[in-house]
Amino acid sequence: MIEVGRLSSVSADRADKLAQVGVETVLDLVTHYPRRYVDRTNQVTIDELVEGEEATVLATVRKVGSRPTRSRRPMVEADLFDGRGYLHLTFFNQPWRAKQLREGTEVVVWGKVERFRGRRQMTNPVVDLVGDRTGRIVPVYPQSEKAGLTSWQIAANVEEALDTWCRDLVDPLPASVRERQHLAGRAWSLRATHLPETEADHRAGRRRLGFDELLRLQLILVMRKRATEREARGILHSTGGQLVDRFLGGLPYALTGAQRRAIDEIRADMAGPHPMHRLLQGDVGAGKTLVALAAMLTSVEGGHQAAMMAPTEVLAEQHHANLTALVQGLQVDAGEGSLFASRDVTVGLLTNRTTAAARARLHARLAEGGIDILVGTHALLTEAVTFADLGAVVIDEQHRFGVEQRAVLRTKGAGESVPDVLVMTATPIPRTAAMTVFGDLDTTVLDELPPGRTPVTTVWARGELEEAAAWERVRTEVAAGRQAYVVCPLVEGSERVQARSATEEYEQLAAGELAGLAVGLLHGQLPAAEKDAVMERYRVRKLDVLVATTVIEVGVDVPNATVMVIEDADRFGMAQLHQLRGRVGRGADQSWCFLFGAGATEEAATRLQALVDSTDGFALAEIDLDLRGEGTILGARQKGVSDLKLASLRRHRKTVGQAREVAFELVDSGELARNPELAEELRLLVDPEEQEYLFKS
Repeated sequence: MIEVGRLSSVSADRADKLAQVGVETVLDLVTHYPRRYVDRTNQVTIDELVEGEEATVLATVRKVGSRPTRSRRPMVEADLFDGRGYLHLTFFNQPWRAKQLREGTEVVVWGKVERFRGRRQMTNPVVDLVGDRTGRIVPVYPQSEKAGLTSWQIAANVEEALDTWCRDLVDPLPASVRERQHLAGRAWSLRATHLPETEADHRAGRRRLGFDELLRLQLILVMRKRATEREARGILHSTGGQLVDRFLGGLPYALTGAQRRAIDEIRADMAGPHPMHRLLQGDVGAGKTLVALAAMLTSVEGGHQAAMMAPTEVLAEQHHANLTALVQGLQVDAGEGSLFASRDVTVGLLTNRTTAAARARLHARLAEGGIDILVGTHALLTEAVTFADLGAVVIDEQHRFGVEQRAVLRTKGAGESVPDVLVMTATPIPRTAAMTVFGDLDTTVLDELPPGRTPVTTVWARGELEEAAAWERVRTEVAAGRQAYVVCPLVEGSERVQARSATEEYEQLAAGELAGLAVGLLHGQLPAAEKDAVMERYRVRKLDVLVATTVIEVGVDVPNATVMVIEDADRFGMAQLHQLRGRVGRGADQSWCFLFGAGATEEAATRLQALVDSTDGFALAEIDLDLRGEGTILGARQKGVSDLKLASLRRHRKTVGQAREVAFELVDSGELARNPELAEELRLLVDPEEQEYLFKS
């Protein structure tokens, strides 16, 4: 890697400043891309500025000064001239602007145009120092006041780097791929991105470099997928037995088409020679648990065990209760040494609440093969948990677990065989994000809801009258024998603060809007036994209304609950609101979800309106991606993957799919192995511990 200090335009002081913004090598420098461009051939001049509109202007500083206001706040004023007119700038509480805007400096300013005493002016505009750039398109780079770096300084360093080190770059992308994807060459694209002659140039350049980012990311994921298939020895599960058929045939309802397709895909995987590594996505109430149980019973009928890991004790306990009820009456071969030909399928539970004595008994039974399916929390990951023959692992709400935690369970198989892994989520992930974050997994989607489910009516209560109507709906439903939830405001800070907030809200509602009803309280600070008691009272209808924090977000299944009130809903994320809403509408009765909140920001208002308009979690996930960007999603991605600087999962949905197709083509055809330049690029991005694993063949 060539250090940036080897450029003649980069002094030791400049190198230190560049290092403060993450630029230490020439590669870092030429991938420090412009954040926008000023087109000098088509820019607005000062005399063309329209009052009340936002605009970008390139001009020269003619005069600058500072003085205190009457309130003693510092104020800096500057006059700009572009040959056609003057623009007055005013900055409050930014005294450093007086040094930044020296007379004769060329700047780009962006802001809202106002008139004050007959003069055009902008107040606190965005300012970029571009220097005396004579190109037709001026790149504007991210600047750093803290590091003392300006756009024009960065531009000068980038230009030298392009001229000195990047003129004869080898293009690692095969010509056939470039032609098919209509992509420009690498060297041309770098230059066009930093020094474009036309707007079309920088668009084409950024498209190619953005494709490269997505391709490198997908290549790593595809290599990981193929390496797992190549190196790991799977368990050849038999799918010819009758256990799964008996289980499905004994259900009092028919599966959806999506559930049947999912079970067929998963069982086909499990019968293959490679370990399954599959993501099961399904909206709230789509029936993922039944599909997961079919996978675990496929393991059990072949004489193996299965494990199911959930992120919370409440969810683990709920899964244990549901699975125990579902396998009732199912029997398997008792095995050698037993007095009986068959025995009941057994389901165990292991959480931090399990007592030491019960834990010891469970560990012993598990190691002997006496437990077929073990449900638990992170407690499953401890060294003391030893399976006789683990054949399948199911991980629920996978986004709550890290990659390493999933990997630990896979190592608990017998001998060299690796258990099949099914990871589930009830938080729908946009397709492009799933291909990026979970690109080394196969994906199955449950896109149907079981029949008999009535869509939840969602109401955004923006004022006192609508809130009063919500409380009236709660009382009406309770009078009809049904139940309700009230989710307390999301409180910043500790769980303890949130618990206090929930307690205060519970007391206020019990004495006010919900007076006369049987109201319960549930939050994370309650002792485990008390939580269980409250939840059980709610399940058996001894409580009419449950006031709770977000502990009920997943795993709570009470079909008799038909109303949910979410207070301060504009402070919750879209996925969380959708999950909370999924606690009602689980039976055949009409259900309601009331969102309290004025919509404090434009984004919050858009989010709440989207929930009113749709109950489709996958559609909401795409809207959420548009609103929030991919940062929060990529925060969950596997390590060893570079940041996306130009590419966007949000704006470049089609390109993500194209890059994935090309990645499979390059890996499976052997082209990557014959392309040392592209392989070397990937090595720069992969965690050192993973290099040997991915590159050894």
